[in-house]
Amino acid sequence: MSVSDYIKQLQSYEEYAFSWEELLQNCNVPLATIKKEVLRLTERNEIVNLRHGFYLIIPPRYKNFGKLPVQLYVDKLFKFLNKPYYVGLYSAALFHGASHQQVQSDYVITVPPALRDIDKGNIHVQFFNASNWSEKNIQEKKSDAGLFNVSSPALTATDLVNYHTKIGGLNRMLANIEELSEEIQLEDLKTLLSWYPNKSTLQRLGFLFEEIGMDQTYTDLIFERLKKDKFYSVVLSPKKGEKAGSTGNRWKVDVNIKLESDL
Repeated sequence: MSVSDYIKQLQSYEEYAFSWEELLQNCNVPLATIKKEVLRLTERNEIVNLRHGFYLIIPPRYKNFGKLPVQLYVDKLFKFLNKPYYVGLYSAALFHGASHQQVQSDYVITVPPALRDIDKGNIHVQFFNASNWSEKNIQEKKSDAGLFNVSSPALTATDLVNYHTKIGGLNRMLANIEELSEEIQLEDLKTLLSWYPNKSTLQRLGFLFEEIGMDQTYTDLIFERLKKDKFYSVVLSPKKGEKAGSTGNRWKVDVNIKLESDL
């Protein structure tokens, strides 16, 4: 079987990625021929060398975009990397109907050691490390290529707050958080609060939920979780060298930025 034949076979199964090892196992042609054909297909933008030893197939319907939707390859990529993952942040928000923010990158959360971001033509993937990993609040969704992992609405909103200084700031995502708040089920939030360790993020999340008028049942649930341990004043949006001052709210959040949602 040639490389082209193998790629056609994969596409017939709705698979859009393969590893170098898979090529060697399935293509019964000389190694030099495999390398030559891979180079030719890469130059024709029919495949993309996403990471060393891992390739994406770009079928005709995606060729003009020069990229694949992340849900078509992310699960296979992380099986190749042998790391847990979930699609998160703005990418997850889209899957939950919070499509206010148009983004050029895909966002994936995984565990250390850190992965280098991917920037290949029109394919941009940013990776973030979760120092405290839990399988809870990770949902499976189905794509044409099979199942993939995505953060639940509660975890998506929490991650947006947690990583906000790295992805554009709170005002950029406030509309997304408002949209996500309508999708969060009580059990989803209860599950998150059973394991999520970052108190300062929960303080900011509770404050923002209260600001946007979320049902008090939800905000009280976050506050009761915080009261179980001591928690201290934090600034809403951390800046180097800035310490929290007086807050005037139950979350002990010093509001150091003006919140502006465009919803």
